[in-house]
Amino acid sequence: MRDFISCFSEDSISFSNPSCSHPSKNAFISPSPLPSVQNAVTCVYKTILSKHKKHLLITISWLTAQAGHRDVIMSFDHDPSSSFRLSTNSGLFRKNRGHCRKMEHQNSEVEVFWDFSKATYEMGPEPVDGFYVLVLVDSELGLVLGDMATQEAISKKLKVCASRDKAKFSMVSRREHLSGNSVYSTKARFGKTGIVHEVLIKHRDESEGQKYPVLCVYIDKKIALRVKRLQWNFRGSQMIFVDGLAIDLLWNVHDWFFAPGTGCATFMFRMRNETSAATSTTDDNERFWLEEKFVMQEEEECQRGDFSLLLCATKMTEASSNV
Repeated sequence: MRDFISCFSEDSISFSNPSCSHPSKNAFISPSPLPSVQNAVTCVYKTILSKHKKHLLITISWLTAQAGHRDVIMSFDHDPSSSFRLSTNSGLFRKNRGHCRKMEHQNSEVEVFWDFSKATYEMGPEPVDGFYVLVLVDSELGLVLGDMATQEAISKKLKVCASRDKAKFSMVSRREHLSGNSVYSTKARFGKTGIVHEVLIKHRDESEGQKYPVLCVYIDKKIALRVKRLQWNFRGSQMIFVDGLAIDLLWNVHDWFFAPGTGCATFMFRMRNETSAATSTTDDNERFWLEEKFVMQEEEECQRGDFSLLLCATKMTEASSNV
């Protein structure tokens, strides 16, 4: 594949504070697009363990199961043997709410505490508040998720100060599986100190008055990418800047045209650092499109500390949308 990044680098787009952006023709979207449905979310966190002077990768997958139920699966260092399910039991008939799991991983004792009995959700399987997930490695706090994790009762139960200031971790990868008709939306923070940005992907086909299919990607309602004649330009990449960080925006919508109803389009926002920018080659861009090699690439980015957001978007057929 041709090195698309080198072609677009001179025309890269910068995003920081949305209020400071300058409007341009067709730069903003309609205020109320139809939202997409979030089916699954997988987050990879990198935690630094000071006692062992090493890092640990913690993967949490939030899944939508049948009949509206939700599943939560956790694993460590991409090791399938360490995978286990976090119970979402409401705990109404339990004297003490919350759950605990102890296990051995790489000669360390890992303790996981969680409680979803009061969790609230919006559209997807990932809770927004009323829950906590805590991970201790040899009694060292490694991961803290949820708004309930800072409660005094939880701190006393664990005999540690359950504060995010004590746990040295960061999200290095986030994957979302979305389904809808033509609009897919999510939110992401690309840097450790950056703000949360609204990301929206919109596809317009010939039936909407377009002569050819068009793909648009917006960040905070400001256009970041417009691809015309999409059925021919179904794969490519462009570099943008978000909060002063260089981000590679890659897209592949091949299956929308050539495998409708079975395949999904993929969109990737991959943060660059000095090392990854210097080693970015055509082969590196091509590697993203090979699904079986994505996990390998994700692990390498986790080692470097890069952040990547991967969106897998499925277009619903007319029959499924009417169900």
